[in-house]
Amino acid sequence: MRRLPFQAVCVSLVLIAGRAAVAADASEEEELARIYGDKSFVSIATGTRQNLTRAPAVATVITAQDIEALGAADLDQVLESVPGLHVSPLQTYAGKPIYIFRGIYSQYNPQVLLLVNGVPMTTVYLGDRGDVWAGMPLDNVARIEVIRGPGSALYGADAFAGVINVITKSAADIAGSQLGVRVGSFKSRDAWALHGASWGPWQVAAYLRYGRNDFETRPIEADAQTGLDALFGTHASLAPAPIRVGYEAFDAQLELTNGPWRWHAGYKRRSNVQLNALASALGGGDVDAERFTTDLGYDAPNVAPDWDLSLQASYLDYNKQARTVLFPPGAFGGAFPNGMIGTPEHWERGTRLSASTIYKGWQDHRIRLGVGRDWLAVYKTRETKNFDLVFVPGIGTVPTPLPTMVDVSDTAPYLRPHARRVSYAYAQDEWQLAPDWSLTAGLRHDRYTDFGGTTNPRLALVWAAAYNMTAKLLYGRAFRPPSFTELYNINNPVALGNPNLRPETIATSEAAFAWQPSAALRWNLSLFRYRMRDVLRFVPNADPTTGATAQNAGGQKGRGFEIEGAWDASKSLRLSGNYAQQRSIDEPTQQDAGMAPHHHLYLRADWRARPGWLLGTQFNWVAGRERQPGDTRPKIADYRTVDLTLRTDRRRQPWDFAISVRNLFDVDAREPSAAPGLIPNDLPLLSRSVVFEATLSF
Repeated sequence: MRRLPFQAVCVSLVLIAGRAAVAADASEEEELARIYGDKSFVSIATGTRQNLTRAPAVATVITAQDIEALGAADLDQVLESVPGLHVSPLQTYAGKPIYIFRGIYSQYNPQVLLLVNGVPMTTVYLGDRGDVWAGMPLDNVARIEVIRGPGSALYGADAFAGVINVITKSAADIAGSQLGVRVGSFKSRDAWALHGASWGPWQVAAYLRYGRNDFETRPIEADAQTGLDALFGTHASLAPAPIRVGYEAFDAQLELTNGPWRWHAGYKRRSNVQLNALASALGGGDVDAERFTTDLGYDAPNVAPDWDLSLQASYLDYNKQARTVLFPPGAFGGAFPNGMIGTPEHWERGTRLSASTIYKGWQDHRIRLGVGRDWLAVYKTRETKNFDLVFVPGIGTVPTPLPTMVDVSDTAPYLRPHARRVSYAYAQDEWQLAPDWSLTAGLRHDRYTDFGGTTNPRLALVWAAAYNMTAKLLYGRAFRPPSFTELYNINNPVALGNPNLRPETIATSEAAFAWQPSAALRWNLSLFRYRMRDVLRFVPNADPTTGATAQNAGGQKGRGFEIEGAWDASKSLRLSGNYAQQRSIDEPTQQDAGMAPHHHLYLRADWRARPGWLLGTQFNWVAGRERQPGDTRPKIADYRTVDLTLRTDRRRQPWDFAISVRNLFDVDAREPSAAPGLIPNDLPLLSRSVVFEATLSF
């Protein structure tokens, strides 16, 4: 069985090689484009639309048709299909996944930049997508573009390990109205509405969605409280019990376009997000979070001879209110009869202004210049709790009970309001050196008011070696700025901030090859090597009473490769898949960096057995995950899962239906829990689930 994934790859390669000469005719190509969407172009690589194979980046495109074929309802379910990207859905607070690009793992995942219609979703508190995420629905998504590797020369902060741009549906994509409902296991239910139409000179696209679920995993056999019970002779632990990750969701978006003008407004609310194992102990509590975003853009392709102009303004407001039970009732020998409870809350906002222009008057050159200014702030914090943390000689930092819930927002908060301003400028030249050669060179400088400046270059040489073969050599540097938690945390002996931090940096070299031996067959291969410096970590202080402080104390290096292919065996059958291998080393210890899979295999088949029906299946193998340095537990178990989707695809018919089964064989798949292993047997993923979907288009 351990050889099964390797054998599956070999069989697939033999089958594909044996039919490499098979080519689809022109009518088949048009039909395949309708079925699978237009995957031939990408915009995220340079900021303008380009042919995917010749774009100066290693990129992946996921279309709305891919999303339907996968039976995916959430962003995480489709991102797992991207080569070199593994989604770990149960690592952090309040349903927020970790997107592990090429072995780069961290607890809060600030090294990945998520954009929606080109606008960053980054929050400054943890430097990530917000500490309450709880899913992103896909009913309103037209396409997803992903860059593996650095993107700071164009996108700035956090475009470190990878960039994900989610592009929502326009009025043309919707072209009418759609009502949908989805029900399934774990009491999950969703309902949504889409509408796209013309309103005078305006194109209008609107989306509204409401959903609820009661997701829970297989039971956790033991947790941190289990160890405390052994120490104190108590029975307070809730284990064995499942991790509950249910929530209530409301999403809305409106898009208006008129010629060069484009305006979006979005609202995302997550309520009653169930919390468990925040301190590696099953506890409880819940959290609510709201996110409001709006952006206004102006794109004039020929504002003057040889000049294009783009302007954008965006605003994000995010807030979180929580009641977290870190340890259950009876914890610490009965010192906390109601449980150890805290309510860390914060409110933040960000305003971003940018302008860019493209000059096309210099022969064989396409020069892009841009400037921007960001105003980012945590403008309010609040905290009440029934515990304090004190240092006890010979034992360490331990919690002590307070007589009641105490509001420490003014006296001893975990964080006070802070703000930062960012100014940046960049230049990029796309130079057609020769008919078959192009060179993209870019440079961006960002200056922060709280830690200074950083400059990041990129170089990409692309050679169209033949009409069906392209080779690329890429180099880029990127940075991740310290979050407000790392800079300004106070009154927390476990994790103190440090205002003297520098940003993390990474330098990545890549070689990539794309080969299309026939219209029906495509191959891509990418090889990469990277090195991270000044990695931010919380390091124990010499004075044990002060716990740990954020420091630029780490380093990591890695290398690996990714191979992917797609074969249109016929108009009714497509086979595709990818395999990624990586090895990442923690430089201070010279041990494996841990947590990320060394091997990741993803296979997919889409079969139209008869007109109007699509049967899709996916096989996902995750293997070779080591522990973090210092964690002596056995290796993390590999897992193999299979998903299956059957859906109708009936053009000019109002109704469509789908049924999806995820984790078809009910595999006990687990993601690694963090060191020092207070949840010994790791974090179980969801068991088998079945979802039924119906949509009405009119």
